[in-house]
Amino acid sequence: MISAPIRMRKDIIRVYTISKLSWIKKQREKLIKQDREPKREYLDKESHYLFGKRYLLKVVESKAKPFIHVKTSTIVLSIPKNTSKPKIKKLIDEWYKLELQQKTAKLMINAQKKMGLTEIELGIRKMKTRWGSYIPGKKKVWLNTELAKKPIDCIEYIIYHELTHAFEKTHSTKFKSILSHYLPNWKEIRKRLNQLPTAHVDWEY
Repeated sequence: MISAPIRMRKDIIRVYTISKLSWIKKQREKLIKQDREPKREYLDKESHYLFGKRYLLKVVESKAKPFIHVKTSTIVLSIPKNTSKPKIKKLIDEWYKLELQQKTAKLMINAQKKMGLTEIELGIRKMKTRWGSYIPGKKKVWLNTELAKKPIDCIEYIIYHELTHAFEKTHSTKFKSILSHYLPNWKEIRKRLNQLPTAHVDWEY
């Protein structure tokens, strides 16, 4: 489906579309080949990731208050019988958020100290199109909750990436130079970041 201004002539649209056929074909092939994280059903022995490590989910029925804990290679989910999937998803999302908050607190302090920055606040939230963001006016870095599934060095890379925006707003040559100074292997880490779990090859990082 092609979007174009209402009054644009069809022959112009046709010529433009033909000129872009090669690009469209490549993008389509990329999407077909791209690995995608399977939809979660929250069943026993389903794979879930925490800080880059794969765990198997174990669902335990309990009359007590719902809680989650990690045991060796298992994520134990204790919930009342007949708990709905939306409620389970919310519980797991909140657990991931808490885990990420605890893990990133020290990483953020160390990165700021290394870069000569101070008093930049850290927040965790769901984000649809990016791993993180930096708000200069509020001196705040936001991290995507999904990062809780990624290896620690990938999380650290996003922290350094966002803090670099305190020096340079755009992803310019200067930005990359600053980032390389503090995190020389960031390009290698970025490749692994945009792989499963939660792969997003179209996110610019």
